[in-house]
Amino acid sequence: MRKPLTIDPAQSALLCVDLQEEHRQDSRYLVDGFDRVLENVQRLQATARERGIAVHHSAYVVDAGAGTHRPFHPMMEDGRSAFSDVNDPLSAICPEVGPAGDELVLVKTDASSLAQGDVPLLFRAHGLQWIFVCGVWTEACIAATVKDAVDQGFRAILVKDACSSGSRAMHETAVLNIANRLYGGAVTDTDGACRLMAGETVSAWQVVGSVPLRFAYDDAAALYDAL
Repeated sequence: MRKPLTIDPAQSALLCVDLQEEHRQDSRYLVDGFDRVLENVQRLQATARERGIAVHHSAYVVDAGAGTHRPFHPMMEDGRSAFSDVNDPLSAICPEVGPAGDELVLVKTDASSLAQGDVPLLFRAHGLQWIFVCGVWTEACIAATVKDAVDQGFRAILVKDACSSGSRAMHETAVLNIANRLYGGAVTDTDGACRLMAGETVSAWQVVGSVPLRFAYDDAAALYDAL
């Protein structure tokens, strides 16, 4: 349900997940509405930087030669990773949403940006309680990151229009599934997130109970719009 939400911006950070060139240039991995996502992320980053809120970035990069990829990771016949290969220039973060100055870049081989044990420790060392999450793909790396954030005791704010996936349906149903278990956190849009970063109170969707959003094919889009 929607409830008033206010946070302490000094205890928050923005986490931008896997906004890499392959999602707008590789026909196999195109993200629906990726240009719109990048524009919204730029707004989030600009607001965060203006308000002194830490901006963190993650990028999925696979070095097959290092042998650190998962057992069933998709591989090409020539031994390269099927996506996000360390030697593929399309694995780079899109420059318009890339790191500025000394902003942290988390290079990962796991769906979750918090899978490495030192990342939650770093966040706690900086006194973070709230993590604004944006990026791609919603049902994969975004969902895994939000789940780990909740499990680690952080309050995740999913910025729904600054995320996307391979199709609108994939994205919207993923957001609904995340929202059903987003304990301690909230779902909002870019406007709401920017206002929260400014210390304002906004009406944001927050889970009450467990699995309140029982959706079907014919009402999923309407429920998503209502979040």
